[in-house]
Amino acid sequence: MENAVGLILEALKYDFILKALLVGSLIALCCSFLGIFLVLKKLSLIGDGLAHVSFASVAIALLLSASPLLVSIPIVTLASFVILKLNEKAGLHGDSAIGLVSSFAFACGVLISSMAGGFNVDLMSYLFGSILVISNMDVTISIALSGVVIFTIFFFYNTLFAITYDEEFANVIGLNTKSMNYLIAILTSITISLGIRVVGTLLISSLILFPTVTALQVSKGFQSTLVISSLVSVFCVVAGVFVSFIHNLPAGATIVFLNAIFFVLFFIIKKYSKG
Repeated sequence: MENAVGLILEALKYDFILKALLVGSLIALCCSFLGIFLVLKKLSLIGDGLAHVSFASVAIALLLSASPLLVSIPIVTLASFVILKLNEKAGLHGDSAIGLVSSFAFACGVLISSMAGGFNVDLMSYLFGSILVISNMDVTISIALSGVVIFTIFFFYNTLFAITYDEEFANVIGLNTKSMNYLIAILTSITISLGIRVVGTLLISSLILFPTVTALQVSKGFQSTLVISSLVSVFCVVAGVFVSFIHNLPAGATIVFLNAIFFVLFFIIKKYSKG
C-alpha cells in the first residue's frame, strides 16, 4: 500500500501526468454529461459511429501534416449532421444512418492511411489513445472546448432534459427540438474529437456509454444519474492514468476496463438490493 502511494506521489511530479489528469478529467465530465442524453434518447451508438469518422479525420490530418484535433472537429460535426439528415430526409432509423456513415468513413480512413504509407505510429496512437503524450496545444484546446461543452449543457439543461424525456411533448409546447438535436450532435462531435487522445477512436464511445449505464443501475432520477456518472467517469480516468503509469499499461484500455468493473459492481448491487 505504501509502495503504491509512493508511486502515485512520484507520478504527480511529472508534467505529462498532470496534463493527462487535467484533460482526462474534463473529457470524462463531458462524456458523462452527454452520455445521459444520448443513452436515454437511444442514440448511444452515435458515439461509436462518430468515432469511426474521427479515425478518417485523423488519417486526413496526418496525411496533410495538420493538427488532428483541429481537423477532426469540423469533419466529425459534419458527419453528425449527415446522420441527422439521413434520419429526417431518408427515413432511416438512427442505427441505420449511423452504420452507413461510420462504415463509409472508416473505409475512407483505411484508404487514406494506405495512400500515406500504411498505419504509422501516429495513427496507431489515435486508434488506441495516447493520453500520456498530450501536447501543450492539445491541453489548451481541450480545456477551452471542454469548458464550452460543459457550459452549454448547463445553460440548455432544462430544454435538453425536456426533449430527452418526451420530444413530441417538448415540440408541442414550443421548444425547438430540431435545433436541440443538432446542438447535441455538435457537442458530441467536439467531445469525440477531444476524447480520441484519451482512449482512442476504438474506445471513445465506451467512455460516453459506460458511466451513464453504470449510474442508471443505482440512481433514482435524472440528476442523480448525472452526478453518479460524472463521479464514476472522472474516478476511472484518474485511476486509469495512475494504474497505467505504475504497471506500464495502455492508459485508454485501462480506463475503459475500470469503467467495465464499475458497471459490473453496480449491476450486482442493483440485483441484490432488489432481492
